[in-house]
Amino acid sequence: MKAAVISFPGSNCDFDMLYALKGFGVDAQIVSAKHNDLTEYDAIFLPGGFSYGDYLRTGAVARFSPIMSAVTQAANNGKLIVGICNGFQILTEAGLLPGQLLTNRTPGFICDDVALSIANPNTAYTNAYGTEEIIHIPVAHAEGNYYADEETLAKIENNNRVVFRYVNNPNGSVHDIAGIMNENGNVFGMMPHPERAVDAVTGNEDGKNFFKSILSGILAGA
Repeated sequence: MKAAVISFPGSNCDFDMLYALKGFGVDAQIVSAKHNDLTEYDAIFLPGGFSYGDYLRTGAVARFSPIMSAVTQAANNGKLIVGICNGFQILTEAGLLPGQLLTNRTPGFICDDVALSIANPNTAYTNAYGTEEIIHIPVAHAEGNYYADEETLAKIENNNRVVFRYVNNPNGSVHDIAGIMNENGNVFGMMPHPERAVDAVTGNEDGKNFFKSILSGILAGA
């Protein structure tokens, strides 16, 4: 598996993601947002941070960076696209995922470990987890409050596109949504950071099965 980790100006979790992927034997590389070709990669990861300083609103400027045309093309071609935190925000701004990430219900930056339930265990991101498993994954955001209108929410819920839910909602996200995927299941975004929970030295390895799930799907389709 060959993966691209997109580095936008202001990204600060790109090397966290790179480290996590390489720990699972993935041939991962940092790719600048100035590039516009991702054809050689099997999967693309948009990491957390503050792309372009989060000016206007989170992800709004990054959506127009040169790399996003290649990300959109890769998504349309069925390649796996994963956005974490700021990456999730960028995917919603680009229209690759529905909804919007708003300011936390209680304004302020949240930095904590939060409990997540596996809303759908039959996805490319959760197949290595147990059906009713509760995991703990770090969050670090000020605009993580997921919102979508009722019609959009109905479509997401009715098609089992909610992948993770908060057990104790930290930010006001509607329906306790922590992570969702698109209709085809190949584009995914979540606010918590599984890449920060893959090493015993951090005291948390609950993110390991996230990457194991992704790898099992990629290798099965190879």
